[in-house]
Amino acid sequence: MTQPNRILVGVIGAPHGVRGEVRVKSYTHQPMSLADYPALWTGDGRRCLKVAAARLLKDDMLVVRFEGLVDRDAAQLLTNMQLLVARDDLPPPDADEFYHADLVGLRAEDDKGLDVGRVVSLQNFGAGDLLEIAPASAETFFVPFTRAFVPVVDIAGGRVVLAEGALSEDPDTDADMPGEP
Repeated sequence: MTQPNRILVGVIGAPHGVRGEVRVKSYTHQPMSLADYPALWTGDGRRCLKVAAARLLKDDMLVVRFEGLVDRDAAQLLTNMQLLVARDDLPPPDADEFYHADLVGLRAEDDKGLDVGRVVSLQNFGAGDLLEIAPASAETFFVPFTRAFVPVVDIAGGRVVLAEGALSEDPDTDADMPGEP
């Protein structure tokens, strides 16, 4: 469960050792930057955690000790807890970069300006980022989140524009789309 004006930056995993440390999967661009935020809120909004120490374990996995956690039992209670940060604590994204939370809820339009649905998520199943679009009265569908398929991302205007071929049902076009047979 996410909270308004808070962005998901990590998830707490299993305890690490017996002194209250936990593994944390970081979703930040630089995994160690998770420790730089002044406050990390749990997904339920009930706890504010402060990083006392952190070290990189592997790739995007950290070992973190939060202030006030002193034993494995206390750390175990945080397993699978989401970590969120206040939106105001995040740096502004660079040009052509977007926070997932900024994309979710945007209106999806075709190249003629007709409404085709809303962005409900951004997924990556291994072949690149995909926008999941929910039309008003049909099942959701995926569009590769590339400039070729989504040439316009207008956060201020509350919309993304899908290129002409993005909605094609032409079998030759679909064969080139990630996730399609």
